[in-house]
Amino acid sequence: MATAEDIATADREIDELVERYGRADGALIQMLLDIQKTQGYLPTEWLVGLSERLEIPLPRIYHAATFYKAFSLEPKGRHVIQVCTGTACHVRGAPLLVSRIGSLLGVRPGETTGDGEFTFETVNCLGCCALGPVMTVDEKYYSNPSQEELAKLLNIG
Repeated sequence: MATAEDIATADREIDELVERYGRADGALIQMLLDIQKTQGYLPTEWLVGLSERLEIPLPRIYHAATFYKAFSLEPKGRHVIQVCTGTACHVRGAPLLVSRIGSLLGVRPGETTGDGEFTFETVNCLGCCALGPVMTVDEKYYSNPSQEELAKLLNIG
């Protein structure tokens, strides 16, 4: 639940975003990107404030926020793990990599570990099909790590 201080901070920063980008329709995505960058996700109070300032219905803002996979309505872990499940990575073993990571972390794709350390996601493409199956940890790329390499990489075990 957002405190009065959280809402006041959001209001101030939203005013700054509106001043910086204006009220043009095309500015909404950039504002959402900026909020995501500073907050780590898109908090409800920020989306409500944006809706009020831009006079855009809240469902339209939620539509944009849920359409693009880059946005998250939930806080993410300190470290974000993404595994490519596109065609090339899939045929080269992405399902096994997803399974290994899930077993190590004790979460499924789309979930965050209970300690808030890791968010585990699958994505359609990471742009390096020849290295598949490929994953990123905090945007650093790794090609088909073994169970032992994963444990070391994630500092587990």
